[in-house]
Amino acid sequence: MEIQIKVPSFGESINEVTLSKWLKKDGDSIEQDEIICEIESEKATNEMPAEQAGKLKIVAPEGSVLKIGDVICSIDTDIQVAVNENKGKQIDQSPETAEVKREDPKKEAPATEPVISRPAVKNTPSPAADKMIRESGVEVTDGSGKDGRITKGDVLTAIKSKTVQEKNPAREERREKMSSLRKTVSRHLVTAKNTTAMLTTFNEVDMKPIMDIRLKHKDAFREKFGVGLGFMSFFAKASCYALQEWKTVNAMIDDNEIVYHDYCDISIAISTPKGLVVPVIRNAESLSFSEIESRVADLARRGRENKLSLEEMSGGTFTITNGGVFGSLMSTPIINIPQSAILGMHKIQERPVAIDGQVAVRPMMYVALSYDHRIIDGRESVSFLVRVKELLEHPEMLLIGGDPVKEMLGM
Repeated sequence: MEIQIKVPSFGESINEVTLSKWLKKDGDSIEQDEIICEIESEKATNEMPAEQAGKLKIVAPEGSVLKIGDVICSIDTDIQVAVNENKGKQIDQSPETAEVKREDPKKEAPATEPVISRPAVKNTPSPAADKMIRESGVEVTDGSGKDGRITKGDVLTAIKSKTVQEKNPAREERREKMSSLRKTVSRHLVTAKNTTAMLTTFNEVDMKPIMDIRLKHKDAFREKFGVGLGFMSFFAKASCYALQEWKTVNAMIDDNEIVYHDYCDISIAISTPKGLVVPVIRNAESLSFSEIESRVADLARRGRENKLSLEEMSGGTFTITNGGVFGSLMSTPIINIPQSAILGMHKIQERPVAIDGQVAVRPMMYVALSYDHRIIDGRESVSFLVRVKELLEHPEMLLIGGDPVKEMLGM
């Protein structure tokens, strides 16, 4: 019986997908639940398993843009998976083959074996030419010598040709279809730029207190929790406290209404080989540093492996992106719609700053908050970023979200 494998539904908003890669060939024998291809939607790459065992017949080639319900391939279940006939096969131990032929010890072996003259194999280099090929690294495919052998002259010609090509590099172009993920990212960025009143406010953070904490506790932290202590957990915790104080930054516009959230679902921008993905850490305000770091590490790993689910990349009330890992000193991040704000981290760079009237060299980071001015005013955006800066420069405040002394005094 032949069964058809069709494109499944990947969510209400997804109408088409791209068949990005076949992991099996047409006519291959496959087992049930064996992964046969990868399908890329606008949000993630998904693996397609074989529903039953049998012989594969490919219908849609790689790169095909398919609608939900389109046929990808078919499986002939009447042809069972071929079993390697030689697997586990014992060596024939019949008396005829098992008998060891013994030579007559009195029979003397010939002093020398006869020399057999063989014709030269075509395109085989001579010893001198072979040495030149290994030293120069050139590739010679056609020999001009006797019987097609490669000579020193052939190698010299190839070296000269390679030198000319290096001096006159080829001016080639190639075209590739945009992936579904790249098209979606492009569409969202243009929509954000054209539909929001986006502004960006900047500040800078003295990172020395956080760096001192990491230097002192990173080994013990990893030993206890099995994950590194990075900067993202500090920024996520600081953002959560600031978002709960300035609730409009954590809100979004829905038609003619403003939707406020009493929770902080923090989207973390992750760069993958196929493009930017933004998985979400749910209820980050209630998580510990180790829980945030563990989820960031897990999301980043599975994002690079294209194993994030649609649910993990849906929603989010606020986004944090770190351009500093690529060396960016300052940038204006674009809002991740329908959210209303995004926080940009940047490269830590030592700079001279004035501290208590004295010039000191400190590890400084520029931070940027891009926001939708339609619902977030300048006072709110600036105050939010100042609050994040205050919490990061006094990390002990991240324990309770405020000055411990003032909290103790009830001020």
